[in-house]
Amino acid sequence: MTRLLHTGNAIVDVALTIDSLPEPGGDVLASSSAITAGGAVNTMVAAVRDGLETLHLGARGAGPFAAIVARALGDAGIRAVGPVVDVDTGYSVVLIDPSTERTFVTHVGAESRLTRAALDAVEVRDDDIVVVSGYSLAHSPDVLPGWVAALPAGVRVVFDPSPLVASLSASALDVLLARADIVTANAREAGLIAGAPPAAPAAGSAADLAARVRPGAAVLVRNGSAGCWLVDGGAPVLVPGFAVTAVDSTGAGDAHCGVLCAALSRGDSLPDAVRRANAAAALAVSRRGPATSPTSAEIEALLAR
Repeated sequence: MTRLLHTGNAIVDVALTIDSLPEPGGDVLASSSAITAGGAVNTMVAAVRDGLETLHLGARGAGPFAAIVARALGDAGIRAVGPVVDVDTGYSVVLIDPSTERTFVTHVGAESRLTRAALDAVEVRDDDIVVVSGYSLAHSPDVLPGWVAALPAGVRVVFDPSPLVASLSASALDVLLARADIVTANAREAGLIAGAPPAAPAAGSAADLAARVRPGAAVLVRNGSAGCWLVDGGAPVLVPGFAVTAVDSTGAGDAHCGVLCAALSRGDSLPDAVRRANAAAALAVSRRGPATSPTSAEIEALLAR
């Protein structure tokens, strides 16, 4: 049975809803706040809720933030097989403005201590799906690329470059683009990888990014409520999104990635999997919080409308 193996950083999100960012030296009051497990947890929870067995391969910590992550993984039924190190898990302060745009400040912790030996100790099956995030690639540039390149050919690799894409080393990025079966990014991330000018059309960035991946790989460029551009051996095709009232975009891309993997594990075609992922992301942005991915039944209900 296909499993999802996630190598990413399971951290804590400290989310604050604000009217505007403070000026330098200033202060603003948050209208709401939440402290929850986030990062890779969001993608893994999304996959589990849509029926895909999921393992976390990333490094875990010891401390109060690590306890939040451990509880979230356990509650979701996600098996943690990565190493435990003697520092606390990292966290990200997430500032959410009235447009639902997010601004991040992140402190790195135990998740940056992943080793090649720990990854090599995991038994990877030919039908597994491995997810690699740019966050973990940024923190483990000398570990993940070599391990990913050595994976069996039958293992599907999904690469999500993350907002840190501009900070990734060129050599690490090249290895992931040369091995990934699917690259899934938002329009900004795709444009940065492809070298597109700022505010370039998402379809153009998708086509440019497709020119950088290996033959046979697919590119997904998420474009908000409009949907997701898919390049799978031809010109970019827009898989439409779903109209919802967005209140918090935190975790939307993670929900998209997790449900995409779950759909592919069941044998869905890539366009059908993207449409299902679009529905999951739409439902996620209509709820406050990070791990807000819907259940399979909720996704089915939206798809049936």
